[in-house]
Amino acid sequence: MHERRYAEPVLTWYAENARDLPWRRPDASPWAVLVSELMLQQTPVVRVLPAYEVWLTRWPTPAALAAEPPGEAVRAWGRLGYPRRALNLHASARAIVEGHEGVVPADYDELRALPGVGAYTAAAVASFAYRRRHAVLDTNVRRVLARAVSGVEYPPKSQTTAEVRLAESLLPPDPPMAARWSVAIMELGALVCTARAPRCADCPLSGDCTWRLTGKPPYDGPPRKGQTYAGTDRQCRGRLLAVLRHSSGPVERSALEEVWEDTLQRERALATLIEDGLVDPLPDNRYALPS
Repeated sequence: MHERRYAEPVLTWYAENARDLPWRRPDASPWAVLVSELMLQQTPVVRVLPAYEVWLTRWPTPAALAAEPPGEAVRAWGRLGYPRRALNLHASARAIVEGHEGVVPADYDELRALPGVGAYTAAAVASFAYRRRHAVLDTNVRRVLARAVSGVEYPPKSQTTAEVRLAESLLPPDPPMAARWSVAIMELGALVCTARAPRCADCPLSGDCTWRLTGKPPYDGPPRKGQTYAGTDRQCRGRLLAVLRHSSGPVERSALEEVWEDTLQRERALATLIEDGLVDPLPDNRYALPS
């Protein structure tokens, strides 16, 4: 069958090469899987691991996190970046406690309804935590399928319906096996079929990879621009938020002024932090993490 052509070699490779990651272990709870998926969004594994361990030690269940103020989630998020994810995880914990008796739901649509949980995360949690049959399409998976099946070096900038249909067509029919295939092809993209330096000689799909067999035609789509950080509003937001995270209570405006000289950019960044619910403005020009 079509899916077996790709599934069997990838599953064999995964059995021999998979990283030992805590959220993949048999004793990982659905909550642990949800935490890992939100932390891993746009953040590499090496940065997530220590934060994940600390988070699960402190808040091993949704109820444990839901009992804390949201500012504690932001504080514990540390330097993972995109701190709105911390608020989403806290809001999801409360939604799970209030609407699902403290248990992370297994149903895709119920997962999708949680704050900050998009199509990818819902499919990943349903698949990896509950062994449901869903196409799990992250950047790594999209890149592997683009090369191996479609014969192009990189997938489109935005996910397309055609990509989803292709991923669904390759899923093994057995749900637990489909879940294992999803994590296996994701691992292949992370370790072998990488964006800049794919190790085609080590790839279990090299004999069937359309991109390799057609001479590895170079990418001819829109320019692929890397993200900048230094000097951006995002860096400014991070500096301001760090002041609040490292404080035991509210801080004066002067403490924020010390970490970023550009007044207009600092005020713009602070305004967006307040708008996003990451900072609470208090009387007398003081600021705090959300309560």
